[in-house]
Amino acid sequence: MRTPDEHAVASTVIELMRGVVYQESHETAWQTLGRHSGQIRDHFATLGVDVIVDDTEGYAYLKTRPDSEGEEPLPRLVRRRTLTHSQSILLVLLRKRLVEFETAGTGDKLVLTRDQLVDDLRTFLPDTAKESRIVDNVDATIRQITEMGFLRSLRDSEDRWEVRRILKAYVDAETLGDYAARLEQYAADLRGGAE
Repeated sequence: MRTPDEHAVASTVIELMRGVVYQESHETAWQTLGRHSGQIRDHFATLGVDVIVDDTEGYAYLKTRPDSEGEEPLPRLVRRRTLTHSQSILLVLLRKRLVEFETAGTGDKLVLTRDQLVDDLRTFLPDTAKESRIVDNVDATIRQITEMGFLRSLRDSEDRWEVRRILKAYVDAETLGDYAARLEQYAADLRGGAE
């Protein structure tokens, strides 16, 4: 029979394997992670996985360690995702919005409406597409990004989403800079092709 601490550690390990653990929504797992950090990190280290904790932003997640030379690689516990063009664009646009929001210091959480997301993505979609197809594409992309955990639908509204701060770990400042420049060129090319 497990002790209460053993149960708490096992539950936290399972939560981390399911996805990102947030301080605000996974309070028990977050506290257990703080109290038993060494034990949890050691558990995942044997699997070739690091536990990344950002106390400032209030989230923790798993990251596969790079393979060491000369060692046989382990199977991946944390799957890589191949993103569609629309998903990549939306993630970069959300990250850019998050930077602007934090710089302005106007609040705790960045909340965007469906209309704002549609407007942001519309710039990077060909003008030749029908409006209904654009909206359907954006709605599908929002749903997928929400399932990935980068957006969280607000309970009090069907068309408002909180941008989750885990996005900062996924799209770092260097990636944002590189991709943002390419997006600007892509948007310029689209505008030029429409003329």
